Amino acid sequence: MKKSTLAGRVLAELERLYPRAVPHLEHNSPWELLVATVLSAQCTDARVNQVTPGLFRRLPSPLAFAEADQEELEELIRSTGFYRNKARHLIAAARKLVENFNGEVPRNMADLLTLDGVARKTANIVLSGAFGLNEGLAVDTHVARISARLGLTSSSSPQAIERDLLPLFPRPEWGRVNHRMVSFGRDICKARSPRCRICPLADICPGREKAEGAPSRRLAGAGS
Repeated sequence: MKKSTLAGRVLAELERLYPRAVPHLEHNSPWELLVATVLSAQCTDARVNQVTPGLFRRLPSPLAFAEADQEELEELIRSTGFYRNKARHLIAAARKLVENFNGEVPRNMADLLTLDGVARKTANIVLSGAFGLNEGLAVDTHVARISARLGLTSSSSPQAIERDLLPLFPRPEWGRVNHRMVSFGRDICKARSPRCRICPLADICPGREKAEGAPSRRLAGAGS
C-alpha cells in the first residue's frame, strides 16, 4: 500500500475514533500552553495538568516567571521531573519574552525557537494549539511510535519523522493529527502492551506482530 493511501486510512480512522481533537494540556493562554508543554517533557500530561493551576496562580504571567526565584519555581514544578533544567529554561524564556517580544508569545516558528527550552515539538504545539497555525507536525513519543509501527516512517529523529509525515497529511490537519495520535497511543497503540486485537488499523499495520511482542521504542533526540 502506498504511504499516501495508508495515511488517508489512518487519518480517517483517527477522525472516527476521536472527532474532537483538542490539546491534552490545559491552558488559558499561549504562554500557559508553552509552559505546560515544556513541563510535559518526560512527564505525563495528567501530572502537568495537576501542577499548572497552582503554578499559574503563583506566577500568572511571563513577567512573573522572569522575576521568579529559581529555587521557588523548582519546588512548584518538582513533581514533573527534571525540574532544575525546566525551571532554568522557563525563567530564561520568560525573560526573553519580556525583553524582546513585549511579554507576548511569538506567532511564528523562527522566533519561538529562540526561546530557551523550546524545540520544534513545543513550537508546533503552541502554534497549533494557541494560534491555530500549522507550520509543522509535533512529533512526540506517541507520534513517533505509531507512525513507525504503521510504516509511515522509518526515521528515528523527531525532525526526520516530521519531514516524512508532513507530505502525507493535509496541512490543516497537522495539529489535529498530533492530538489524535496521542489519544490513540494512550488508548490502543500503547508502548508496551498495544491492544492490536481491537485496533481498527490492525489489518494494515506492518508492525503489528513486532509491536505485540516488543518493548517500547525510544525516540532518538526527543526534546521540547
